[in-house]
Amino acid sequence: MTEAAMDERTLVERMRAGDEAAFDRFFEENFPRLYRFALARLNQDADAAEDVVQVTLCKAVAGLRGYRFESALFTWLCTICRHEIAAHHERQGRRPEPVSLVEDSPRVRAALESLAAAGEGDPERQMHRRDVARLVQVTLDALPASYGDALEWKYVHGLSVKEIAERLDLGIKAAESLLTRAREAFRGGFAAVTGTRWSER
Repeated sequence: MTEAAMDERTLVERMRAGDEAAFDRFFEENFPRLYRFALARLNQDADAAEDVVQVTLCKAVAGLRGYRFESALFTWLCTICRHEIAAHHERQGRRPEPVSLVEDSPRVRAALESLAAAGEGDPERQMHRRDVARLVQVTLDALPASYGDALEWKYVHGLSVKEIAERLDLGIKAAESLLTRAREAFRGGFAAVTGTRWSER
């Protein structure tokens, strides 16, 4: 069992035992990730995304005893979230719009900044870029929260390794190691999703 899986199991077991600190950590770690997940699938409707994520987390807590560790905790939460997104569209009386992952989304922009800018006027190239953006989002959704945050701080906000270390309460060497693991995890995840390596040009 990986360290991350052991950590999730411990967190869930503590929540099942009624540990308030575990509930706080659960919400703090998962709300931002689920919010980004929902926002991209609700046409950037911030209010709807917030409502959907709140319901998702409440239902997850209520159904926590049914979680069997057969998938990552965040994967399980995304499954619940997708049902809530579908329910939201049904309440609105409209079909869900096709997902269009905007490229100014921080997590997507962080991973996409190395894409070549050439051919922006080419419709076929733009379509390919959107397809890649969707695959990037799938990959980022599956990363541990600390990895996604570190990549965003480094490549979107331009923070130094020292600043990232301070935010994560780590030493500089540990922060460098985490960034390395985050990049490797992203590359590996992207390869698994697409069958190709992510190219950093």
